[in-house]
Amino acid sequence: MTRIACCQIDPAIGDLASNTDLIASAITEAVAAGADVIALPELATSGYMLADADEARSVALKPESPEFSLWSGAVADSIAILGFCELGPDGVLYNSAAVLDSGGLLAVYRKTHLWDREKLIFTAGCRLPEVLQTRHGMIAVMLCYDLEFAELTRFVAVAGAELIVAPVNWPLFARPDGEHPGEVITAMSTARTNRVAVAACDRTGVERGQPWTSGTAIVNADGWVVAEAGPGVGTAIADIDLARSRDKKVSEYVDLFADRRLDLY
Repeated sequence: MTRIACCQIDPAIGDLASNTDLIASAITEAVAAGADVIALPELATSGYMLADADEARSVALKPESPEFSLWSGAVADSIAILGFCELGPDGVLYNSAAVLDSGGLLAVYRKTHLWDREKLIFTAGCRLPEVLQTRHGMIAVMLCYDLEFAELTRFVAVAGAELIVAPVNWPLFARPDGEHPGEVITAMSTARTNRVAVAACDRTGVERGQPWTSGTAIVNADGWVVAEAGPGVGTAIADIDLARSRDKKVSEYVDLFADRRLDLY
């Protein structure tokens, strides 16, 4: 079993120092809870509702920034994935996710599908997510809106991902009483149609007038939500058997990947 913890925090817009400490505390608490894989929200280092590129640059990090060493020092034997505002070596800004272990930065993924006004600040990444072979399983990382694109989620599932980890910032939209947020339904469908576990870590609070969904959810390979953080600051924790993600058979004669008609599409 792999224990997954999604830390639903409330970052402070534009306050890198405060958010650095908040992230370190969340990682430390998740490690103490026995988490193997720890996820934090999109743009956890900077906040999301950045006014413009100048404000984003004021809180942007580079992969060699010392904050990553601080967080790696708290990870112990776990893997941590968190969203950050990246200043690339090419001088442009990316909405990125960092993958960390105790040895440092394992990988950086740059969001390939930018949502709404993100396009006014960030440059879209031009590389597909890697499927990372880690001590806690085969993990693919993507960010928020990326989950809406079946082409991307199917790609990583076919490439061997056992778990998709997605730092997200889901703006609150109206929905019928008793219904999951639409984004959680997408995560459930992604898990069910690919037979792969999904961990989506949302944020909470209200930032510059934008309320967040607080929709953090861990979904098993059958497509069922097995843990949520609920409203406000909190952590969703679930033990997931990632071996189930390697078996695409639903019944004796149903195999979700073998049954694809690649001769037709």
